[in-house]
Amino acid sequence: MPRQPFRTNTRHLISRRRVLETGASLCGLSVPSYLQLKSASAQPSLSVPGKAKSCIIVYLWGGMSHLESFDLKPNAPVEIRGEFSPISTCVPGIQISEHLPRLAQQTDKLAIIRSIHHDDPAHGRGMYWNLTGHKPPRVGNIPPEPADWPSLPAMVTKFRSPPKGVPSAVRLPYPLVDNGTLQAGEYGGWLGVQAEPIVIRTPTGQAFEGVSRSLGAEVLNLNDVDVLRLTTRRNLMAALEPDSRRTTEHASFQYFHDLAEDILSGSAVKEAYSLERETPRIREMYGQHIGGHSLLLARRLTEAGVPVVQVCLAAGDLNGAAGDMWDTHGDNFNRLKKRLLPVFDQATSALLQDLSDRGSLGETLVVVMTDFGRTPNINAAAGRDHYPYVYSMAMAGGGIQGGQVYGSSDDKGAFPKSQACTPPDVHATIFHAMGISPREELRDRLNRPQRICDGEVLPLL
Repeated sequence: MPRQPFRTNTRHLISRRRVLETGASLCGLSVPSYLQLKSASAQPSLSVPGKAKSCIIVYLWGGMSHLESFDLKPNAPVEIRGEFSPISTCVPGIQISEHLPRLAQQTDKLAIIRSIHHDDPAHGRGMYWNLTGHKPPRVGNIPPEPADWPSLPAMVTKFRSPPKGVPSAVRLPYPLVDNGTLQAGEYGGWLGVQAEPIVIRTPTGQAFEGVSRSLGAEVLNLNDVDVLRLTTRRNLMAALEPDSRRTTEHASFQYFHDLAEDILSGSAVKEAYSLERETPRIREMYGQHIGGHSLLLARRLTEAGVPVVQVCLAAGDLNGAAGDMWDTHGDNFNRLKKRLLPVFDQATSALLQDLSDRGSLGETLVVVMTDFGRTPNINAAAGRDHYPYVYSMAMAGGGIQGGQVYGSSDDKGAFPKSQACTPPDVHATIFHAMGISPREELRDRLNRPQRICDGEVLPLL
């Protein structure tokens, strides 16, 4: 498949085309009217900023195939269209995969984006594009560094203040790892460790340490943590090591222990962590697997006041077995049909329905993200390989108008066909939905102003 040059200004060209497609003939327009239309298309007006109080990011680690989920190509040759068929949804004219039947009944809440693209086919760097809204800073495997761009949750922490004892951002149920290392893009970067989302283990009945380190990431499990013991250990460490000798790593360790103590001495997050407080019907609706538990916990954490919760719904132990992620180089169709899509379908549709039933969908933004899409051509292992040149994602709640599809890919699902957009545009839309101007600035380690986003707000609100 030939590589398409990465472009960032296609939206303005498409916007002008859309003006001409409205049916107005240039012969019937005066020059001032034409220029006014052209100006409006080049600089689209923003909708009223949203009022979302919280955001739940459903991250599908590994790269979900757009061709088997939100953007099927039933008329393409068999080597492209694959084995799945599209089904109708509750919104006339919108079709998605036959293996997402529950989400098909929730499309009135969804804005599906079928034209997002970037230019990097590596997992970690694709994740960096999507979670930071910026191009990866280096090649190869990219573990976190202090000069990295902060993640979306980290940036939101600077504009949202949680109640006392509540973290400003949480990741569930573990950090993202590629080739055995943590990946840049999930962390505080130049905003510092205080902006980093804390990792909280989702309660699944498995035994975890109270506060542990996962390849260098602080991980908190709220089961079986003795607050007095944690405080005693922290005070002992402080007595044995003077401030002048403390390393950056120790400061990070200290910060997360202080945060853990604040969480455990409060009540809102501890109560949110107790999934058994939910009715059996709700727990069953989300599903008895780590994916369902994580999204249910995410909903409870946002109700407790956490502004941003990022859920990895596509990594090891997705459905109780190690290795389940969306990197379907081989056996693509069986893996999606039997394990990956059912868990995603059940848990995500339950979240949307639950938020709607509780009257909180309007103030809770839900964003489905992934690294990239998969290749149009099926490989010899009955799989699809990494493909960033077009893929799909979805948004709901927080003022997003459901029942719509933004953009399209070509007949092979290979490149954007209309309304091409990029991760920075998605970030601008998320900030806008949360009432944060995409033109806001934050200060980096050298006190230089950095605009939080370079994208344009998509007309989804």
